[in-house]
Amino acid sequence: MSYQFDFGAIAPYLPLLAQGVAMTLAISVAGGLGGFALSIAGAWIHAEGKPAARALVRMYVEIFRNTPFLIQLFFIFFGLPQLHIKLDATDAALLAVMVNFGAYGTEILRGAIAATARGQHEAAASLAMTRLQTFRHVLLRPALQKVWPALTSQFIIMMLTTSVCSQIALMEISHAADFIQGRTFRSFETYAATTLTYLLLAIVLRYALRALGHRYVTARAMPRRAGLASSRMSGASRATRPAR
Repeated sequence: MSYQFDFGAIAPYLPLLAQGVAMTLAISVAGGLGGFALSIAGAWIHAEGKPAARALVRMYVEIFRNTPFLIQLFFIFFGLPQLHIKLDATDAALLAVMVNFGAYGTEILRGAIAATARGQHEAAASLAMTRLQTFRHVLLRPALQKVWPALTSQFIIMMLTTSVCSQIALMEISHAADFIQGRTFRSFETYAATTLTYLLLAIVLRYALRALGHRYVTARAMPRRAGLASSRMSGASRATRPAR
């Protein structure tokens, strides 16, 4: 007997799926913004911090890049209450996304900053730029221009990984799908719709982040002082080039 497809059976539950989409977006965007801030802070410490602070950042990055996200989520939701730090499912998921994305983002930015030519630092120092100005204009902005696609991909991966937050009863997309399947017993239709939902969400977010990066990161002119630093370094390089 052939299987009779009936997508209409899940139609009454589409508002529940929409609620899951809203929760997934909220956790992903809020956690991504927090993780991005952590990434910049971690990159700053790597570039300008003291050895002890850099060691702590390296430890943080290694722990969260080399352990499963689900275990991190369980530790926050089930483990921290043993230390009298109790978080509900939404806050636990948000914190897990933030620290996980922050670890990956820190490593991505660290690699880009490490590839910056040493002459850029010297040019910035010759213009009497402070360490914060040097990091912001000479190191961070060019690094973001280089790795924005990598950060975008990592954010999409992080959004998809939030599906495991259903394990702590967070009403995101996969939890809504499990509920719908349990009520309708239409596994194919339910998870086909869920797959399409994740796919469309990933595509929309990718294009949105690409446009955001083009508007605020890759296409913006560097500040005047940073431009002067780059010009001076280029001029010094030409001055020291042997004549033919």
